[in-house]
Amino acid sequence: AALGFSTLMVPCPTVAQQSQKIPRVGILAMGTGAAPAPQIEGLRQGLRDLGWIEGQTILLEYRWAEKVDGLPARAVELVRLKVDVIFAVSSTQVEPARQATKTIPIVFGSHADPVGIGHVASLARPGGNITGMAAVMTELAAKELELLKAAVPHVTRFGVLWNPTTPSHPPALKSVEAAAEKLAVQVYMVPARTVDDFEGAFSAMIRERVGALLVVASPLTYYQRARLAEVALKHRLPAMFLLRENVEAGGLMSYGPDLTDMSRRSAAYIDKILKGAKPADLPVEQASKYELFINLKTAKTLGLTIPQTILIRADTLIE
Repeated sequence: AALGFSTLMVPCPTVAQQSQKIPRVGILAMGTGAAPAPQIEGLRQGLRDLGWIEGQTILLEYRWAEKVDGLPARAVELVRLKVDVIFAVSSTQVEPARQATKTIPIVFGSHADPVGIGHVASLARPGGNITGMAAVMTELAAKELELLKAAVPHVTRFGVLWNPTTPSHPPALKSVEAAAEKLAVQVYMVPARTVDDFEGAFSAMIRERVGALLVVASPLTYYQRARLAEVALKHRLPAMFLLRENVEAGGLMSYGPDLTDMSRRSAAYIDKILKGAKPADLPVEQASKYELFINLKTAKTLGLTIPQTILIRADTLIE
């Protein structure tokens, strides 16, 4: 009888494991989930590198929105689930998450301007429930215009395609205007909220006789990159992007950080928060490496000869 009683007193491993709370991370992203963005894969890889096993030691709750106006409802769903952390890919996802909660930690993978928008107090001390990795677009957009001008030195009027639904774009446009003044060129700003706006936007730029295009990055220009490259080629406009994926889809050039790597590194924030750290005390880190991609096939289609001074600066030439 004593032996039987002692056996009953031994805790069952399965029950003990079930009693331990498995942390849940909510992922707020654009798309359908059918083909996750590289940033999501980067985050998952980063978590694996830190020892987190999806489905066993950590649960990932995915909430996708096909359009920006669907993000607030998805963010509220994650808050109702009482997830431990929300991962928001960029500023577009951070804003609805911020509006949905002031207490659940929010980690961003590639924020374009966290201080300028007001999502953090400073890079060194975020001060609230939001932190993560940043690639400051206000600086990048100006650099992209400079590189595009060097690639097409004969152009003096540039179109700038931007998205009013992306929080980081207004300060980026101011930076572009300042850069244009220094370069002694003109810029023509054209908004596009959806893929249906592309044709009208390009027609407006052609009427204004722009000779090249700077595309300010947003979820729209990423997920619709094939269509965007197609329309740019149709109107014979050399285009500069932030992301290499846009160049691989047929765009002319891109200059920016590796967003997949940034999301992989953002997993460290989630790891620290789940182990007790506060977002307010975790400094925002910035991308340390930027890459220039040039699609030579697109240049040939456009009848462009890229100056050698630009070609030797490229990290990758797509032929």
